[in-house]
Amino acid sequence: MIKSVSSGFAMSDPLIRSLDHYVVLTPGEPEQLLTAADTLTWLTQRLRDLNPWPSDLSGCDSPEQAALRLLDTACELELSPGLSIQWYAVRLDPPEA
Repeated sequence: MIKSVSSGFAMSDPLIRSLDHYVVLTPGEPEQLLTAADTLTWLTQRLRDLNPWPSDLSGCDSPEQAALRLLDTACELELSPGLSIQWYAVRLDPPEA
């Protein structure tokens, strides 16, 4: 299951999409701070290992395309019942005035 626009967990602020870092959370592992590119790679790998994909991603042709969609629309992906990964955009520097 993907928590997305339909479930009220969308990253609707365009500012979020412009951020360059994410905190990623995997159960049983320490939190990681990744660049946007590394987060995309992290999500892509999880999608390669996941079969089948959630129905929300059925229109995506590749794991990379699905990972991009997830970064734009969600913050959580259920890998198996009760086991979810999460990612949150973070700002490392204060916004410029």
